[in-house]
Amino acid sequence: MTGGGARSLTLLLVAEIGAMSLWFVSAAILPDLIRDTGLGPWRAGLLSSSVQLGFVIGALLMALHGTSDRFDPRRVFALCALLAAGSNALLIVTPPGGNAQIALRTLTGIGLAGVYPVGMKIAVGWTVKRRGLIVGMLVGALTIGSAAPHGLALIGGPDWRVTVILASLWAAGSAVLVLFTRLGPHHAAAPRFSPETLGLAWRHRPIRLAYAGYLCHMWELYAFWAWIGAALTASLTLAGSDDPARAARFATFAAIGLGGLVCIPAGALADRIGKARVAGGAMGLSAGFAFATALSFGGPAWLTVTLAILWGIAVIPDSAQFSALVADAAPPESAGSLMTFQTALGFLLTAFTIQGAPFVAAAFGWPVTLALFGLGPLLGVEAMRRLASSGSAQVRRRVR
Repeated sequence: MTGGGARSLTLLLVAEIGAMSLWFVSAAILPDLIRDTGLGPWRAGLLSSSVQLGFVIGALLMALHGTSDRFDPRRVFALCALLAAGSNALLIVTPPGGNAQIALRTLTGIGLAGVYPVGMKIAVGWTVKRRGLIVGMLVGALTIGSAAPHGLALIGGPDWRVTVILASLWAAGSAVLVLFTRLGPHHAAAPRFSPETLGLAWRHRPIRLAYAGYLCHMWELYAFWAWIGAALTASLTLAGSDDPARAARFATFAAIGLGGLVCIPAGALADRIGKARVAGGAMGLSAGFAFATALSFGGPAWLTVTLAILWGIAVIPDSAQFSALVADAAPPESAGSLMTFQTALGFLLTAFTIQGAPFVAAAFGWPVTLALFGLGPLLGVEAMRRLASSGSAQVRRRVR
């Protein structure tokens, strides 16, 4: 990779971190909102799940339109990041937990649909042989960005509006930064787009298995990110910890942030031994830590926190590989749309898991809820086993 490529990817990664810091703003400020307004589980869930639904709406529209394959993805990224930043900033002038905030969080999700998958389109244009590493770096940036609101909340203290403002300014700066990147030598644009291209997600077996693994992964991922802070707060309270909410916030930031860092070596390993093998191994570990964290709930604080952090480390490294597998198997001019469609389906699923988690926890307790999170990756291991055994994960296939 040339020096210009390294510079462009570095700028892209920084921009990705800043823009994706908007994603879990509502989760990071939720304890303060509940304290100030007494939000119930339905409203609390909507503030997080509305981002997911917005993302699905935006991703489906972009996939059907072929936006990232027809237009300069840098400009798409910048415009969408500005939309998300502006929508997030307006939270400070709207009633906490009200319909206006839920609508704004939906708009934020629509904007982020033009950030994450479009960023992947830019990234995969720089290499073919090292896509596991490159996309792993991008997902690592997304993960660190997702952890960032919890860090910003520690800076902002009890005033949730400070967290909102800081995240919005960071995302707006990212919209400017991405315009200074370049497109790689493997970038391909489609002169026109046919929605029939999306049918490859079912017709072509490697893409179908990559989609299946991704859906199993997404069953767990965002539900974990959205609710592990609340679950840890409840567990640490039972354990008699001092200031359980603050301790849970630190642990959540560590769990998500460390997972992002592990995406990079996992991506490098995937390029050597196979993307499907790395994805399957990570999913197996993630399921195991999910069940272990559930069993430790309410027990020694150090044990539950340690297991939750290990879970956070294992829950994300596979994410990059599903996108890289699709990029490998798809025609270059359609890769952006197929990756966008993949994320749309995955995030549609997360809207249900995020919204349903607090109700399951209220009815059956957090241990059962956390164990349910682990079922998705457990099933996904089989999809990755089939993909790896067929050899499809190692071979780039052109589709007609």
